[in-house]
Amino acid sequence: MTATLVTGLVRACDGTPPDGAAVTVAAGAPARIELPPLTTRVEGPSARKPSPRAAAAKPRDAAKPKRAASPAGAPRTGSSARPASRDGKARGARALPPSPAKRLVIPKLTIASPVTLLGLDDRGVLTAPPVDDPKLVGWYGLGPAPGEAGTAVAVGHRDTRTGPAVFLNLSTLKPGDKVDVVREDRRTAVFTVDKVRTFTKEKFPDKQVYGSTGRPELRLLTCGGTFDKKRGYSANVVVFAHLTDVRQV
Repeated sequence: MTATLVTGLVRACDGTPPDGAAVTVAAGAPARIELPPLTTRVEGPSARKPSPRAAAAKPRDAAKPKRAASPAGAPRTGSSARPASRDGKARGARALPPSPAKRLVIPKLTIASPVTLLGLDDRGVLTAPPVDDPKLVGWYGLGPAPGEAGTAVAVGHRDTRTGPAVFLNLSTLKPGDKVDVVREDRRTAVFTVDKVRTFTKEKFPDKQVYGSTGRPELRLLTCGGTFDKKRGYSANVVVFAHLTDVRQV
């Protein structure tokens, strides 16, 4: 049975997106974000053993590899952007040492949200932020930190039973838009969006989304596609971005 949909201009958490895009919110939206299992390991120096801080997010698989040494020469102040290569393509920025994510900012969507730690459930599915705080973004704490070598993963609700949530308009991002992640070490990792894709649950490319590309990257995930009261959303929206700058807070 198809759920009743409410269509219209809906405000983002902290304002209206610049393009004023019309969005569709599902009535009776599910209380969790249904994501495919992390069958591909989220690679990077921080694919680590759970720390005491992350005990509540401990995944079902046992030992994790020991953390690799922090990249040499990581910047302490200012920009870490690398110059363009001979073919004119930007190489991005140097990887940062590990440090927990504290706040996520998307200027285009006027989003500035606190970040909480997430892990995996018993099925190996990435958990979601609590539904009683729809503005909260979750970071997969047993994978790389944002800005660290590897692919960092962050998720947020599109909507909840009480209304719109932080990643409602995530699909409106375009290549070149910025995503800032403020870290505990007072650095801000600046990511540039490469592309935004919507994948059905049946054809979700876990290696493409979660796998390492050889540079610091970020994935933002939320629900997408059509909504059914029994089955939930049919797809996931994924934002692909890479590290292009670092600022000292």
